[in-house]
Amino acid sequence: MKAVVVEQYAPIDQIELTDVPPPSMEPGQLRIRVEAAGIGFVDGLKIEGRYQTKDPLPFIPGTEFAGVVTDAPGAPGGYQPGMRVMGMTRSGALAEEIVVRPEALHPLPDGVAAEVAASFRANYLTALYALGARASLCAGEQLLVLGAAGGTGIAAVQIGKLLGARVIAAASTPDKRAFALAHGADAVIDYTQAGWRDTLKELTGGHGADVIFDPVGGDVSVQAFRSIAWRGRHLVVGFAAGAIPALPFNLPLLKGGALLGVDLAQIPLREPEVQKRLMSQLTGWLADGQLKPVVGRVFALGDFREAFRTMQTRGALGKMVVRIST
Repeated sequence: MKAVVVEQYAPIDQIELTDVPPPSMEPGQLRIRVEAAGIGFVDGLKIEGRYQTKDPLPFIPGTEFAGVVTDAPGAPGGYQPGMRVMGMTRSGALAEEIVVRPEALHPLPDGVAAEVAASFRANYLTALYALGARASLCAGEQLLVLGAAGGTGIAAVQIGKLLGARVIAAASTPDKRAFALAHGADAVIDYTQAGWRDTLKELTGGHGADVIFDPVGGDVSVQAFRSIAWRGRHLVVGFAAGAIPALPFNLPLLKGGALLGVDLAQIPLREPEVQKRLMSQLTGWLADGQLKPVVGRVFALGDFREAFRTMQTRGALGKMVVRIST
C-alpha cells in the first residue's frame, strides 16, 4: 500500500510517500480502507520530533481518518465489513489502510462525506469537551475564541453558538475574521492590534470574557486572561504561536479566574464515558444538520506536503484534509 513514512524526524519537505506492506492484524482489531485523513498542528510537530511525546521511528503520521471497514474478524465492537467509520489513533492515518481497535472508531452518519468526517472528530470533540465538560459554558455567556479561523478555533465558534453563548472570534487577518463571521461568530477582534483588549471590553459592555478558548499561547494568552470576567474560565488548548506563556499567579487571584487544561489524547483513557456521551451529542448534531463542520482545503495523497505547508501558514482557514481513496 502507499503511505507517508517518517524514517527520521525532519521537516515535511524531507518526508516521502512510499510503498509499504499493509499493516498486520491482531485479535480484536479491524482493517479500514482509508478514504480521507485530517492534517492537524500536532501531526506537523510529530513529523519533526517536536511534539511532547515522540512516535518510534519509522512511523506513518496522521491521527484522524474516515473510511470503510474491510476486515473485521468476529465483528469487534459490532463493526462489520462495509460500514463507514471515522476514527482517531496515535498514528498511521496517512496510508491507504489502517488497523485499529474498535475503541478508536465511531460510526459515520449517513450522507456525511469522508472529507468532513476526517476533519471532524479531533476538532469538534476538543471544542465540546473544553466548552461543555470543562468550562460548563452557559447560554448567554461571553465566549472569546482565540485563533478562531483554525480547525479547532472554528469548531469552538460553532460549538459555542450551539451551546447558546455570544461568540467573539479573535483572528489576525481580515480573511480569517470574515471566515469566523461566516460560520457563526457574533463579533470579531483583530488581536494583533495594540488596543484589542479595549475592543473586547466594548463588545462585552465592560464585562469581559466568561470563557476563553485558547489554542494559541504566547503573549496573547496572558493579555486575554487580563480581560477575563470575574469567575471566568480560560481553556488551555494548545500553543500554535510556539511559545508557552507564563501567567503571573496574582491574575487568577484578582480575577477569581481559573485555568483549565484540555488534552484530547487523555480523554479516552481517563474519561471514556464522557467521550462516548460527547461523541453521541456531536454525531446527533451532525446527523440532523445542526452542525455543519468546516473543511479547509482538500489535497490528493501525492500532495501531502502541500497540505502540511498550508496548515502551517498563517493564512490557513479550517483544517486541511488529504483524500486517499474513493
